Amino acid sequence: MQAQQRGTGRANALKRELTVRLEEASRAPAEAVYDLLADIGSHLEWGGRRQPRKSYRLLSIDGPGGQATIGTEFRSTGADAMGEFADSSVVTEATRPGLFEFVTEARLATKKGKVVEWTNVHRYEIAAQADGCRIAYTVRILRISELPGAMAVFKIPGLRALGLRIGGSNSRKGLRGLARLAEERANAR
Repeated sequence: MQAQQRGTGRANALKRELTVRLEEASRAPAEAVYDLLADIGSHLEWGGRRQPRKSYRLLSIDGPGGQATIGTEFRSTGADAMGEFADSSVVTEATRPGLFEFVTEARLATKKGKVVEWTNVHRYEIAAQADGCRIAYTVRILRISELPGAMAVFKIPGLRALGLRIGGSNSRKGLRGLARLAEERANAR
């Protein structure tokens, strides 16, 4: 498949964006979940150290302390089954306690020496409930520069859903880690 352009001037091997949406209940109040999301350093705990698979997790985060707001920038590195990521992100929505979103420009260096660039939008919508809150996480993959190796499944309509389910499974573990850490911190108060 030939790389396509999406108005950014950068190659895009996707014919259309890919979307994964997950939901997780938490017994923590919405404010506790939001505060973890806005504390960029905490991502290393729930999206890194608490991830059960070492092959899929955040490895480092470099960003300002305190609560992130619109325009806050941060960098991170992460492990993936295909290689390692080096990401640069910016917060695009930050409305306490219900919405936190950031856009990530990612560079995946595969184990086979390829470099693949991604543009992802990570959106967390937090809705208060009587017994805590519900967290809806959506990741929109807007651009992937090329689809090497196992990523080729995104070229095939019937297999695209399988690839998204696998990616969603990894993301679900991070979302659960966020929900549980918020509960722990809320209970410690």
